[in-house]
Amino acid sequence: MITALAAAKAYAATQGAGGVPGTDAASVGGASFGDLLKNVLGDAVQSSKTAESQMAAHVAGKSELIDVVTAISSAEASLETVMAVRDQVISAYQEIMRMPI
Repeated sequence: MITALAAAKAYAATQGAGGVPGTDAASVGGASFGDLLKNVLGDAVQSSKTAESQMAAHVAGKSELIDVVTAISSAEASLETVMAVRDQVISAYQEIMRMPI
């Protein structure tokens, strides 16, 4: 389960403070938050497809079990990060809706 601290670290990483390659402000080039989310979701989908292909290759006898486990672990981490960011966005939206006008 992803904690609030892990979600905050994931957010910090997307802002360039965490050292995740390709997500700092210089390499993103001033992209919008929507573009950043689109890229992260694309990466999560790609890691899921990689895990599926590794599983199929293992069933066919063309891949080692450690490769399958690594791919599944990577896909799981990507999905948990996406869910943590989603939960934080929903929480922020609910807080904004509770504010008096």
